[in-house]
Amino acid sequence: MRKRIIGLLMSFLLIITLAACGSQTTGSGDSSGAQGAETVLVYGSGDYTAINPALYEHGEINSLLFLGLTTHDKDNNVVPGIAESWIWDDASKTYTFKLRSGLTFHDGRALTAADVKFTLEAIMDPDNGSENISNYEDIIAVEALGDTTVTISLAAPNAAMPDYLTMGILPRHLLEGKDLATDPWNRSPVGAGSYKFVSWDMGQSITMEKFDGFCLGEPQIDTIIFKIVEDYDARSLQLKSGELDLAQVTPKDAEEFKTDANFDVYDMDTADYRGIMYNFRNPFWQENPGLPAALSYAIDREAIVASVLLGEGQIAYSPIQKSEFNNPSVEKYEYSPESAKADIEALGWERGADGYYQKDGARLAFEISVRPSDQVRVDMANICAQNFRDIGVNCTVAINERTDWSGQDAFLIGWGSPFDPDDHTYKVFGTDKGANYNGYSNVKVDRLLTQARADLDAAARKPLYDEFQSELARDPAYTFIAYIDALYIAKKGLSGISEETSLGHHGVGIFWNVYEWSFEE
Repeated sequence: MRKRIIGLLMSFLLIITLAACGSQTTGSGDSSGAQGAETVLVYGSGDYTAINPALYEHGEINSLLFLGLTTHDKDNNVVPGIAESWIWDDASKTYTFKLRSGLTFHDGRALTAADVKFTLEAIMDPDNGSENISNYEDIIAVEALGDTTVTISLAAPNAAMPDYLTMGILPRHLLEGKDLATDPWNRSPVGAGSYKFVSWDMGQSITMEKFDGFCLGEPQIDTIIFKIVEDYDARSLQLKSGELDLAQVTPKDAEEFKTDANFDVYDMDTADYRGIMYNFRNPFWQENPGLPAALSYAIDREAIVASVLLGEGQIAYSPIQKSEFNNPSVEKYEYSPESAKADIEALGWERGADGYYQKDGARLAFEISVRPSDQVRVDMANICAQNFRDIGVNCTVAINERTDWSGQDAFLIGWGSPFDPDDHTYKVFGTDKGANYNGYSNVKVDRLLTQARADLDAAARKPLYDEFQSELARDPAYTFIAYIDALYIAKKGLSGISEETSLGHHGVGIFWNVYEWSFEE
């Protein structure tokens, strides 16, 4: 009870703080320019411990605070960012980028080619532990030629490099010589994005204000507050109470907003999938390499899409099935308990008196770990565990605040990218790559992904990705479950959201054009 009272008091104090930001704090959206009025958007966000796009991919806040050499448009095409143009020289395998003139960071210091060089070299420095390092491993040299020209030389062509150069540029003058992972800058970041950092009340809110010097256009909303609301049920309640103007919610919570005239519901397509990630560093999976494929037949994906996602998603069978590189002919592991049991038995397991499979005196049992803040994942994990128990596998669910990547049995993972097919494949499934969290290793997968990224011709890449998907299905790193739509609820009057844009992991991408958003009068 004491914790609840403290929590209520903190929420009350936060409301008072938000109210002090201006006369329009929750998007009643007076953008008329009346004296003393400012427009404030309050967004229901997940929590952050550090903000640094060079080190950590996750975080939609990056797209507000930072801008890369390139950026994406509403169709996820690569378009100019801080660079106004670029050329590729095939003979030297070099990109030459011409930066816009007059660029500055939020603190007023000039943004130059030297900052681009510093950012890319910081990512490529293994001592910094960037989870994005695998995306840039083809870079062999970055040179700043004056203030506005930068060259990036590659060991081999990389078709995804223009996508990866959307990475936000860091300020060399604030970070050079510092420990990139521990420097206080990660709690008060300075970038060149459409919004600049103002303050961070840890665990409560992050406040940003518009950056008038943003090179792609002047932002229309004065202040954006990322209010930390991890619990999805709480987000729905706070949308209704007026504490939030925009938030991503679960399919179940979205239903009650669809008939409410005070809100707009954005049902957005994503490349964001969920799956069971098996930890191949665990001796259990090393000793039973055929089990992930056998277990993949046991999942009733159709039931999960219907009951957990309420139809707001699609059955998953590949990490790139939402792209033009999809191979629809791969093994999809359609729901077949009998096939699962037959394959398990072919691996030497026998049903015991308790109904569970056993071999060499050990029961076939494992645990799926999941974080408590994502109810959709928790619900998916529980259904998967029940599906496994139904066929004789003693599977349980563990809800843990922290993820033990090396020690767990399995994890309800989420990944996916709407950009180049190299994104979220090479670094996720390649042996020892930056986001390969489960120790998956397949020599053929490594070869195919390396060849596919090195060919700039889409037609030539297609058969390589087809074969990659077939091999990944034959030797699964994950049991794919479903792609999930991103459901955003916005207070009526917020305009500018691009509903047709396909979003990425965690529904990230909705803020790609936030500087164009406004509140209608």
